[in-house]
This record gives sequence, structure tokens and C-alpha cells, in this order.
Amino acid sequence: MGIEICMGRGQTLSNTYPAVADSVPRAREALSSFARSAGATDDQLDSIRLAVSEAATNVVVHAYDDNSGRIQLEAGLSSGELWVQIADDGLGMRPQAQSPGLGFGLSLISQVCDEFEIAKRSSGGLEVRMRFALGGVDWADRTGRSSIHFAETA
Repeated sequence: MGIEICMGRGQTLSNTYPAVADSVPRAREALSSFARSAGATDDQLDSIRLAVSEAATNVVVHAYDDNSGRIQLEAGLSSGELWVQIADDGLGMRPQAQSPGLGFGLSLISQVCDEFEIAKRSSGGLEVRMRFALGGVDWADRTGRSSIHFAETA
């Protein structure tokens, strides 16, 4: 069982960026503007920015052996929730010599969103899927509220 990305009528964002460090702030700003227009509070925006930065940085650092890949950002609004997917067509999760270990950024993402899933894409690469409740949620008290799922796409 996984997260289904729910995209509302016309309330979507879809951007693709080169998998280079300069793309991370561009993706973060695009999603931040989208979330702000949906009514996200300043605290919510901080969490959303952190999560998209970590997920996009993982694509840049881990997904490709060279800079030929892409970061795919998809977001949608549904029933007061922001659904976000950061995807790549790369090599999947694997440690690299220049960046030992995996998981600190993923752990951080899991702490700032309401639901979090990593899925292997059938075409190659990974998807990081995140759900954020917008509106009157007390984002300062989020400990233990998120869940993490690992899945494979069909």
C-alpha cells in the first residue's frame, strides 16, 4: 500500500530541472510559491521547503553518476492537503564515497511531513512522495506524526 498522489482540478505544479545543485533552490522556490498560494502558513512553508530541499538534493547527490539526469517535481492540492512527489530516472538509493551513508535527509523529511514514502520506479529511479496537511495544523508539535513507507511502482 502506498501514497496515491491526489491532484485537484487545475491545482497542480509540474516542473523538471537538471540534476545539479543550482536546481535545488529553484525547485524549493517553485514549491514554496505554490504552497503559499494554497494558504500554507510560514511554519508550514519552512517544513515544505526543508523537505523539498532534502529530496531534491538526494537526487543531485545519489541518483546519477554524472549531471545528465533530471529532478522531476510534481505537486497537487486536494482536500486541504499538499501532495508532493520528487522523482528521478537514476540508479536508485546507494551510498557514494563522496557522501557516505544514506538516511539523515530522509529522516528529516519524515519529521516535517504528515506522510512520506519512497518508491522504486518500474522505469528506473525513485520517487519520494510527501503529504502535508495545510491550514490549522499545529506544525510545531509534529513528533511521531509522520509515517514512512517503501514501495515499488508497477
